[in-house]
Amino acid sequence: MALKATIFKATVNVADMDREVYIDQSLTIAQHPSETLQRMMLRIVAWAVNANEQLTFTKGLCDEDQPDLWQVNYSDIIELWVDLGTPDEKRIKKGSVRAQQSIIYTYGENAAKNWWKQQQSTARKYKNLSVFFLSDESMNALADAATRTMNLQFTIQGGEIWLNTDNETIELKFEVWQEAES
Repeated sequence: MALKATIFKATVNVADMDREVYIDQSLTIAQHPSETLQRMMLRIVAWAVNANEQLTFTKGLCDEDQPDLWQVNYSDIIELWVDLGTPDEKRIKKGSVRAQQSIIYTYGENAAKNWWKQQQSTARKYKNLSVFFLSDESMNALADAATRTMNLQFTIQGGEIWLNTDNETIELKFEVWQEAES
């Protein structure tokens, strides 16, 4: 018998002063049986940091042709492709070629740093690709904040990201490993 996804519900408020984006959204997030709490919470963070009414969660781990999140416009053009983890060279190319903008959020200090040493030259080929790293400490704080029903408030200003939950405030600091050219 196959394992089923665990369903999480989140009421998310995003106040992104840097991009002048303000969104209140109720999200239903399916945690794949092979997905950690940290990774699932990072998907929510990635959604909040790139918040847009057209940004959606995809089948992600269940479908190799889709990223974890994407923004597709009404003409079916992929405006934003978001992957999490340590994608291989083929996956990096797929996201960067198919979308106007591609972002990778990586985590897991040892694995991510080794991955970046191997993939850095490949990543540099794509001018529309950004790569951000989130520390183990931040990833663990995200996992600790996860509950089946969550109220999450993201405040983004001056490049700083603050996540307020019902119980705590977490500062999230992404290391920029590569920034897309404007």
